[in-house]
Amino acid sequence: MEATGDEALIPHDDQFVVPPNGNVNEMLNVDHEDNMQGQMEEFLGPQADYNEEEEEKKYYRRKRLGIIKNVVAASIGAMIVYSVYMGLLQMQLILHYDTTYREVKYSNLGLQDIDQKMLMGINVTPIVGLLYTPLLIRFLGTKWMMFLASGIYALFVSTNYWERYYTLVPSAVAIGVAIVPLWASLGNYITRMAQQYYECVNYKEEHVQEQKKLPKGACHSYIIVFQSVFNIIFNLSFVFAEFPMAFVLNSVYLHDNSHVLAQVKHCGAKVTGLIPGFNNTVLKKLPSSMLLIEVESVLMGFAFLSMIIFLGLCGAAYRPTEEIDLRSIGWGNIFQLPFKHLRDYRLRLLCPFFIYSGFETLFAITGFTLSYGVCALGLNKLWLLIVVYGLSASVFSSLSLSLLRLPRWVCLISGAFVHGVLVVVLMAFSPEPNRLKYEGPLLVISALWGLGTALNKTGVSTLLGMLYAEEKERLDFVYTIYHWWQAIAIFIVYLWYGLPMRAKLSILLVTLLLACFCYWVMERRLAKRVPFRLPRIPRPRHKVKGYRYLEEDNSDESDSEGSEEDDREDEREEDDCDVVQNLDGEERDQEGWYQGANSPRARRRGAEGRGQDDARVNERDGEI
Repeated sequence: MEATGDEALIPHDDQFVVPPNGNVNEMLNVDHEDNMQGQMEEFLGPQADYNEEEEEKKYYRRKRLGIIKNVVAASIGAMIVYSVYMGLLQMQLILHYDTTYREVKYSNLGLQDIDQKMLMGINVTPIVGLLYTPLLIRFLGTKWMMFLASGIYALFVSTNYWERYYTLVPSAVAIGVAIVPLWASLGNYITRMAQQYYECVNYKEEHVQEQKKLPKGACHSYIIVFQSVFNIIFNLSFVFAEFPMAFVLNSVYLHDNSHVLAQVKHCGAKVTGLIPGFNNTVLKKLPSSMLLIEVESVLMGFAFLSMIIFLGLCGAAYRPTEEIDLRSIGWGNIFQLPFKHLRDYRLRLLCPFFIYSGFETLFAITGFTLSYGVCALGLNKLWLLIVVYGLSASVFSSLSLSLLRLPRWVCLISGAFVHGVLVVVLMAFSPEPNRLKYEGPLLVISALWGLGTALNKTGVSTLLGMLYAEEKERLDFVYTIYHWWQAIAIFIVYLWYGLPMRAKLSILLVTLLLACFCYWVMERRLAKRVPFRLPRIPRPRHKVKGYRYLEEDNSDESDSEGSEEDDREDEREEDDCDVVQNLDGEERDQEGWYQGANSPRARRRGAEGRGQDDARVNERDGEI
């Protein structure tokens, strides 16, 4: 049967036949694709209700809250570390001082000899801190240095579970090694947080967006506030450190004053040493080993808590690229720069204040509390004197906020005046042994000494931050020098153990007067705009290996050729070339002006650059 003209022949069943509406389906698919593309463009394109400026404000608000969290976390972490350390050390020294405790528990160990070597390790080792502190901070980073140092303090706590020479003495030496790096990192960290907070507040400024040097005095107010917050929180460590003494070694275990002070004849200014005639048996019954293990376990838990706070709650002090740049100036330069910074007359003239800062704190918790407080009131009142001192130092640290309105010298000079008056009073004050009538005057002196400590500590840290607020690459060197001199002062206090009390007070007074005079000279020079010298910090040199694809010329050239030539040039240049920072030359500072910019090396580099440009032009002309 033949098909008509309107019919189609289908020879097999499996042959594909285009449906009559095929063109319609193709059009539908095209419409579907257009619809999908439109939805994608609508999703990826700018949103009608998106406000970029508002989102930016929210972002920087979160960053500011994060910076405040960093400051509080670092302060709490440092407070916990020193609460644990001082509380354990105090309890350990009291137990080891008792003759009965030594004979019953450790008859042949010689605990007193171990304690002397342990104190020597803590006080003597920081003397060499200037040699390695900047290297450690630059290698590990500020945050990781704080974490590592807190871990060393936790190690010291753990060694008290097994009190032996080979556990206590090495851990004490490790603490001596970590003291200067910990404090230099903390000072650097708090100042860096103030700088970052300023950048988050003024994120629209051109110098912030281009990561240039901050204007002179721009972040001073934030430095004042953050240093005050840090000292308010940290000084509470003196309070919490007395909890083991107040709640464990209390009147249940300690002898009465009539027994402990039976052979004591003189107190205060008449004393030579600490407390001559103090009884060797201060415990009327020994605390159980299980009780001591429980106390040490609680302290160990808080030590681990401080490590977690530093690790988990403290953010980085520098951007990753800044951390790399800080390390890339060369380890030899990092080693030398702390010494070269001492050429700055501002640091040299503040050194007596650094030394006095170490003197007065250690005198308050050893000399005054023992030779005056314990000698007159008994060992039961030791915790009360230190608690009053710590609370006073914490509360009065808030007075440094007055620097937001007053000149910066007010804080330091006020603290020096308070301490000067107290030193003169203590020279003439000799309370009688075992007389509770002196409790009120001694508590008042302790509180006033805490006032002076608060003004001194906060004032020095704030002053350093204000002087070097725009030099973020120098902060670790500056705070290393500060705390190294403090360590020297602590070592001197350790050596004057056997001196008469009036001799100790005379050294304190002379150092205080010298510090005030040097500080006056420094402020006078700054007022006269006398230029100060800062060592030149070399440019970062990043060692690149392999092919440098991002560089247009010499992409196959290794980095060693240029770096070796630069090193030879640096050696031929004046190695001690300093930057002379003039107080009225802020514009040059902002532009990165350095003395020696027109050096032969700079001219040679400029000539080489021009020569390479001429060579490229000639090449193009030849090709044409």
